[in-house]
Amino acid sequence: MDLTTFLIQCLNSVQYGLLLFLIASGLTLIFGIMGVINLAHGSFYMIGAYMAFSLSSLTGNFVLALVLGVVLAVAFGYVLEWCFFSFLYEREHLQQVLMTYGLILVFEEMRSILVGDDVHGVPVPAWLEGGIAIGNDMTYPVYRLFISGVCVLLAVAMYVALKKTRLGMMVRAGATNREMVQSLGINISLLYRIVFAVGVAIAVLAGMIAAPVSSVYPGMGGSVLIICFVVVVIGGIGSIKGALVASLLIGFVDTFGKVFWQQAAGALIYVLMAAILLWKPEGLFKQGT
Repeated sequence: MDLTTFLIQCLNSVQYGLLLFLIASGLTLIFGIMGVINLAHGSFYMIGAYMAFSLSSLTGNFVLALVLGVVLAVAFGYVLEWCFFSFLYEREHLQQVLMTYGLILVFEEMRSILVGDDVHGVPVPAWLEGGIAIGNDMTYPVYRLFISGVCVLLAVAMYVALKKTRLGMMVRAGATNREMVQSLGINISLLYRIVFAVGVAIAVLAGMIAAPVSSVYPGMGGSVLIICFVVVVIGGIGSIKGALVASLLIGFVDTFGKVFWQQAAGALIYVLMAAILLWKPEGLFKQGT
């Protein structure tokens, strides 16, 4: 492997890792802070991809479609938490798993009714087409750099929101001691509803920006969900920093695994998870970091 190819594979690893972080960060917020095992999180990614296809076709503007999709996702997440997830906080994990699995079936059936079962493509915006020259005869797509940039901006925004704002302080306190936060007069139900809506919106946004490079197809949320849980376990439940580090690790292991050892690339991610859990059973970082 020459230096140019190595650099391109590094960029692919970072882009995949950052996109994976974008999906998994919403899951680690919901799972780590609210204590709900949400198997339907991958479906939010699928919904985002289909929203990108539908809204970009209706508006003819990919950026406008992204904005509308995020607004609709926040409203959808808020209503979903109010109608379903608000009843799960004191329930056993088995009941959480059963209800969220039921939501997967509902979302898949609704997707089939509304959009159909065909595979769709979302065109890359004209202003993001083309590539940047790397070396003498290779280029790297501008749109993939755009994906990485969006993910980095959101990672910084989440860090600032959780660590430097009053809302973030309340979220972290509510995750540690819900009863104490309630006794201080904070509406913990509204707080959890906002956290859930944000988590849904992040996953939907990830699906929307990934649609032009991965296509849009039925069941696309299933495989993503498994990898997201691996990210959460490796990084540490409830840790945004851990989700970022774990996502980048998985990005490099998966990308270079496919380059050097394609037959076993899928298993290398789980080998990485097993090795880290043997070293640190609680994950790389603690909750709230």
